[in-house]
Amino acid sequence: MEEELLGSSGSKSKISQLCSRLSQWYQGVVDKTVPWRKARWLFAILLILGFMARIFIAQGWYIVTYALGIYHLNLFIAFLTPKIDPAMDFDAEDNGPELPTRANEEFRPFIRRLPEFKFWYSVTKSTVIGLICTFFDCFNIPVFWPILVMYFITLFCVTMKRQIKHMIKYKYLPFTHGKPKYQTNEIGKSSK
Repeated sequence: MEEELLGSSGSKSKISQLCSRLSQWYQGVVDKTVPWRKARWLFAILLILGFMARIFIAQGWYIVTYALGIYHLNLFIAFLTPKIDPAMDFDAEDNGPELPTRANEEFRPFIRRLPEFKFWYSVTKSTVIGLICTFFDCFNIPVFWPILVMYFITLFCVTMKRQIKHMIKYKYLPFTHGKPKYQTNEIGKSSK
């Protein structure tokens, strides 16, 4: 009896060691992709295009595509939103906090609710899962796809309108393109 228990626990520990090693290897591969932002996004876009080609050629799995589109929209909104929502942090006497607009105001950097790397990782992972789902007929639910397209376009427009109004109201821009970059010279003074 004890030998059976030792044998099964030994095999469980070998399986857990294998899973642990695979997990560490996978995390190492993912960590090595951090500096390669353009290559990562190019891969994600090619993966999405491959998914769309699969849907177009197979003429099915529209529910999977709709769910994936809504999930990607949700991720994009989290990417555009600040980590600390200014709508939730306000005093009674004013309309709410705003990002600094003058040089003498406190500098508060824009910190995203969903960082760029996690955004890319979630998009890639969900697209791979969606692509895998297209190989199973149980996910190919018959539906009139133009209605789903109209639902998605309407949802996208309403959500983005709300997000843009939020950005205008609280005066923040979630992108660094076009913003001034400050560099420190040899003496330690900052200059544009």
